[in-house]
Amino acid sequence: MPDYKEFTRKMEKTVDVLISDFDAVRAGRANAKVLDRITGPYYGAESPIAQVASISSPDARTLVIQPWDNSLLKALEKAIQSSELGINPQNDGRVIRLVFPQLTEERRKDLTKQVRKYAEESKVAIRNIRRDAVDTFKKAQKKSEITEDDLKKAEKDIQEMTDKYTKKIDELCAAKEKELMAI
Repeated sequence: MPDYKEFTRKMEKTVDVLISDFDAVRAGRANAKVLDRITGPYYGAESPIAQVASISSPDARTLVIQPWDNSLLKALEKAIQSSELGINPQNDGRVIRLVFPQLTEERRKDLTKQVRKYAEESKVAIRNIRRDAVDTFKKAQKKSEITEDDLKKAEKDIQEMTDKYTKKIDELCAAKEKELMAI
C-alpha cells in the first residue's frame, strides 16, 4: 500500500519554496535574503553572493556587500544590476552599497500581486501533488493491493492534507501582504 509520507514531504517542500520566494520579496527594509537568488562568477563558477562576500546591514535601509576578493566587485555589481531587484548598486571600489528606497503605494500593490502569484503557484503545485497521490492509490486499488474502502479513506485523507497545506499557504500570503502594506 502506498504511504502518505512521500506526498506530505512534497507538500512541505512546496511550502518551504513559497517561504523562500516570500523572503526574496523586498519589503522596504534591507534584508540579505533578497540577494539569495543572485549569483556572480567566482573562479569560473556561478556562486550565490553570500558565498563570495560578507553582507551587512548598517541601517534599516542599506545593505553593504564586501567581496572577499576585490576583483569580484565589478562582476557582483553587474549581477545585481541585471537581477530583478530593481536597486542600483553603488560601488566605491571596496564595497557595494544597496540603498533600499521607501516603497511607494504603487510598488506595494505590485509586490502584493507578486506575493499572490507565488501563493497561487504553490496552491497549484499542492493540487498537482494531490492528483498524483490519488492516482497512485487508484492504481494500487486496480492492482488489488488495497480495497475500495481503503481508496475512499486515502482520498479523504489526501484531501484533508491538501486543505491543511492550502490553508497554510493562505495564512503565509496574508501575513506577507500585511507586512508589505504596513511599511
